[in-house]
Amino acid sequence: MLMKLRSRYLALKVDAPWHFSSREIMEAIWSALIRLFGEYGASRTGLRLIDYDEMNQIAIVHVAHKEVETVRAAVASITQIESKPAAVHIIRVSGTIKALKTKLKAKVKRIT
Repeated sequence: MLMKLRSRYLALKVDAPWHFSSREIMEAIWSALIRLFGEYGASRTGLRLIDYDEMNQIAIVHVAHKEVETVRAAVASITQIESKPAAVHIIRVSGTIKALKTKLKAKVKRIT
């Protein structure tokens, strides 16, 4: 019997004086995943970009629920994006996009 895969949505904040495109951020996350866990480990995460706010540098990504800790470790290991110093922080984890966006609205007002 097939089971529906559960997912989690992560809100990521990029800490850097430069603005990066969504492609650059996802490349940095994927390369960190592959560097730490290999191609097989990275493929198990089901990582996808859902939304990206370039002005606030906040991304929402989709991850398989069993692999949240894997992605957390990879994100924590990012020290540069496109050879420029940067850090990526996980702001919030949620089970639905709607709840995540609702919680983010209040948090973004405090961050900016």
